[in-house]
Formats: sequence, structure tokens, C-alpha cells
Amino acid sequence: MATMAHRIAVWIVTGLLGATAADAHHSIVGVYDPGRQVRLEGVITAFRFVNPHPFVELAVADGDKTDDWRLELDNRHELAALGVTADTLRPGDRVIVTGSGARDSSRRAYVRVLERPGDRFLYEQVGSSPRVRMPAR
Repeated sequence: MATMAHRIAVWIVTGLLGATAADAHHSIVGVYDPGRQVRLEGVITAFRFVNPHPFVELAVADGDKTDDWRLELDNRHELAALGVTADTLRPGDRVIVTGSGARDSSRRAYVRVLERPGDRFLYEQVGSSPRVRMPAR
């Protein structure tokens, strides 16, 4: 039979693990400001198809310099169900992105629309669900 101290220790560890997981999967509105819209045109330097949210690293020309942005997409599970893979977006792809800028004004955004004009690929966030148009083969 478990002692009271053992039971308390189990509850504490369970609570700490739950708090860590909740912090790792943040609220989109808590991190990104829907009222701070950004529009970016640039070249993908990396696409990380990771959990919980894939992200794009984008180089955006700004006069004589280049700004590096990190752009977060909807959850990996939903994107995979729509046919997105780790190879869907590639370094060198030119894209146009609109989204919600980070509340801390860093070069991060939550993607609402990502277009790749070269082949008409389209990702868009519609309400709480993503929609993807893959290029014709």
C-alpha cells in the first residue's frame, strides 16, 4: 500500500509534467497579435516539419540587409492529413506570406496565408483549420 508521502510525490510530479506540457504548447493569441498584420515576401531558408507546429525560416530583403523571420504554421497532424510533408516547402522557394506578428515585436509570425507563386501552392488558415492547395502535377 502506498504511503501518503508517495501519493503526494506522485501528484506533484504529475502536476509539474502537465504544466510543462501546457507551457510548451502555447496559445496562438498569447504569442501572436491578430491586430498586428505582417506581409512578407522572401525566400525559404528552412522548413521544419516538427510537432507541435511546423515552421518556416524566411529570408526577407530589407534594403541592403536581409531579415530572418520564423513563421509558425498550424499543427503538424492536420497538415499531414492534408498532404503536407517535410518536402512540401523547400529552401530556395520564393513565397508571399501574410500573418499575425509576434506580440514581443520579434521577427516571428503566425501564418494566415502562404503562397508560392511559382507553382500556385497555397496554405491558408481558415478559422481554426488549415486549408492547402497543392500544385497540379
